[in-house]
Amino acid sequence: MGTTLQEKKPPYLMLAILFVGAFVSFLNNSLLNVALPSIMIDLNIENYSTVQWLATGYMLVSGVLIPASAYLITRFSNRSLFITAMIIFTLGTAMAAFAPNFSVLIAGRMVQAAGSSVMGPLLMNIMLVSFPPEKRGTAMGVFGLVMITAPAIGPTLSGYIVENYDWRLLFEMILPLSVISLVLAVWKSTNVMEVNKNATIDTLSVILSTAGFGGLLYGFSSVSNDGWTDTLVLTSLIIGGITLIAFILRQLRIEKPILDLRAYKYPMFALASVIAIVNAVAMFSGMILTPAYVQSVRGISPFESGLMMLPGAIVMGIMSPITGKLFDKFGPRLLSIIGLIVTAISTYLLSHLQIDSSYTYIITTYTLRMFGMSMVMMPIMTNGLNQLPATLYPHGTAINNTAQQVSGSIGTAVLVTIMNSVAKSEGESLIANVDPTTLTESTQALIAQKALLAGIDYSFLVALGINIVALVLALFIKRVDVSNKDVRRSEPAKPVKAITN
Repeated sequence: MGTTLQEKKPPYLMLAILFVGAFVSFLNNSLLNVALPSIMIDLNIENYSTVQWLATGYMLVSGVLIPASAYLITRFSNRSLFITAMIIFTLGTAMAAFAPNFSVLIAGRMVQAAGSSVMGPLLMNIMLVSFPPEKRGTAMGVFGLVMITAPAIGPTLSGYIVENYDWRLLFEMILPLSVISLVLAVWKSTNVMEVNKNATIDTLSVILSTAGFGGLLYGFSSVSNDGWTDTLVLTSLIIGGITLIAFILRQLRIEKPILDLRAYKYPMFALASVIAIVNAVAMFSGMILTPAYVQSVRGISPFESGLMMLPGAIVMGIMSPITGKLFDKFGPRLLSIIGLIVTAISTYLLSHLQIDSSYTYIITTYTLRMFGMSMVMMPIMTNGLNQLPATLYPHGTAINNTAQQVSGSIGTAVLVTIMNSVAKSEGESLIANVDPTTLTESTQALIAQKALLAGIDYSFLVALGINIVALVLALFIKRVDVSNKDVRRSEPAKPVKAITN
């Protein structure tokens, strides 16, 4: 058989260069949300739904391109792919930093997304082929440090910059970092993955993928602003759903799919993917609901609210490599069950927020929730990918990234809609019980606060139910037998057996 790539010394320098690029792109993903109101004023944009496209458009481009990452990683060398991605990302960052108007700014954001969309899947694939299965937990834990910490610190950093400087600094500080990453990649990066020059891409699959994922992401991203009954939202969701079904059927029928869904024949990968999807819904929605409470109910500034969320981000960053080591020693099931129990308890506590809940209660509960989340995602994903043959690694990582992107968008849209619906109903009920002659402006503001709080609390209860679903599924996780030769690159792509943890 010869020596596999997994038996060679890991390319630490190449991984370090990739980590720098990935950190920059992941940080960029969450920087802009807090800055949208300032951008509206500076560029004379009247409609919030218009400026929201800076976030929605970024998500759309990423969601459309991630499924194709499996082909790109298979067809092109990791060095040339990373350098190309960094060039595109750097160009987009420069466009955004010096944009004279909104059109150029949104174009720059979409170019950024085109470059960054391949970063996560590429880095994860290199990690998979560079480390043997029994050491992947630790390695993927370090990857999780970048994947989790960068977007988590984004709102805090963004809030500080927006309050004290111009929003353009958000891009101007990213630009030199991306240039440094690009220079390092050109100077020192090497090729560590095999390339299939004969790989081809199915054009119809690309069209169906673009329409399917693009339609769903646009529809669900627009729900919070336009509502479920909006014609464009409904049309996007219907077209997205139909074309996504057609895309899935085609991937199962053609010989060389761009997203090989036959990875779901491997039971632990399939289970890990489902748990990750369910968990992503709860995680992303929590990242929306908590700031909504802190800023809209409590009236805390964006920077201060970002500071309140920062301990949770720090805990997740610290725990990620620790969780990786624990995964290598104990396997995924114990970690996932403990993590989901902690997440469920903290979500329940967040469903009982009050108008005067103390800062200590908010920070502690949110940090506890992030601690629980940190014990779930990377262990189950690593265990699932361990069961795949190396030929399916690009497809497995692309599936996971796409599924989490779409499910996070859907979950956020659904829970925000629930929050708004409950808040509206509660507000009408509270107003009905107030004497109109005493309905002052301050009373109306208090009613609005109480109504929104009721919506947030109820949405966290729904998130708790979602957490419980993930917890039940985690009971069926089995640790993949990494000693099985089928996980090696040289072995045929057939399902391997799993042993209990």
